[in-house]
Amino acid sequence: MKVPFLDLEVHHAPMRHEMTAAIQQVIESCAFVGGAFVAAFEEDFAAFCESRYAIGVGSGTEALWLSLLALGIGAEDEVITVPSTFMATAEAISHCGATPVFVDVEDGTYTMDPAALRAAITSRTKAIIPVHLFGQPADMEPILEVAREHGLFVIEDACQAHGARYKGRRVGTLGELGCFSFYPGKNLGAFGDAGAVVTNNPEFREKIRILRDHGQVQKYRHSMIGWNSRMDGIQAAVLRIKLRSLHAGNESRRTHAAHYDRLFQGVEQVLPPREAWYSRHVYHLYAIRVADRAEVMRVLDAKGIGYGIHYPIPVHLQEAYRGLGYVAGSFPVAERCAREFISLPMFPELTPAQVELVAEAVREAVAAGVAV
Repeated sequence: MKVPFLDLEVHHAPMRHEMTAAIQQVIESCAFVGGAFVAAFEEDFAAFCESRYAIGVGSGTEALWLSLLALGIGAEDEVITVPSTFMATAEAISHCGATPVFVDVEDGTYTMDPAALRAAITSRTKAIIPVHLFGQPADMEPILEVAREHGLFVIEDACQAHGARYKGRRVGTLGELGCFSFYPGKNLGAFGDAGAVVTNNPEFREKIRILRDHGQVQKYRHSMIGWNSRMDGIQAAVLRIKLRSLHAGNESRRTHAAHYDRLFQGVEQVLPPREAWYSRHVYHLYAIRVADRAEVMRVLDAKGIGYGIHYPIPVHLQEAYRGLGYVAGSFPVAERCAREFISLPMFPELTPAQVELVAEAVREAVAAGVAV
């Protein structure tokens, strides 16, 4: 039996008829960019996130970038984030003209280390972007405390954490702004690129709405320099349907994660993800750590089992950021994770038999290995 890393075909199958009908409605109404379908999804997604507002944009990257612009972040400013993330987190900072400053992650949660954050503050620091990696919320309380002490903005990168909770609150609602990606493979995925920003602040909402539409306050009247970052009507229509099953999908992911956890109990060579005491993890990815990743990959390949590597090079060691001056050893936890992470199949429609097959293959691969 082959096990795919992700199976969007089986995920979409129960909704296909309804989504086809919704797409047809968009075609018939010609509401292809913005419009009623986007507005309806924004209302639904804000309610899901327990936020006052949601603003649909073209991608998660644009959600981060426009959020920074809305806060006035620009040249000479520094924004602190982590190197254990997808490149987009840092790119958004750079595209504002600001400088990304990295701090290491905590060993175990793989999210921003609040103690390292405090040590990285300078007179140029203007904002903090904690990343809720793989669906695990960052420890927001101490991060927000540092932000309050220094008068800094907090933008949550929740692009992998749709529906996750921190001490009972939805992620994305703890800082000034929360950013989400709807890339097709996410817990809530579109049929292409799309994203959203959530906020409780009406001023920030209005700024982002203007920035996403070429800086227009009304047609052909531009109050600021913006960009084309609008959400498509088709994406909004699809997302609105898929949003209804997001909670159930997240619960299925949690069930699969618990099953994996049980199967890896006592296997010293495998370090499974750990749900932090303060969080409700939604397992966008189930990333284990193993000392000999190449051997695990070899065995999984031989058995037809899919996997992912997230992420093999931490952002501070990417060639694109060589100019910042970071070197190997700057952030040891992030760097070790980059060497050891391997993401196992994780999607709502996984079967118990598939989970058991994957875990058995991993146990076989590490049987003679060294403990993590």
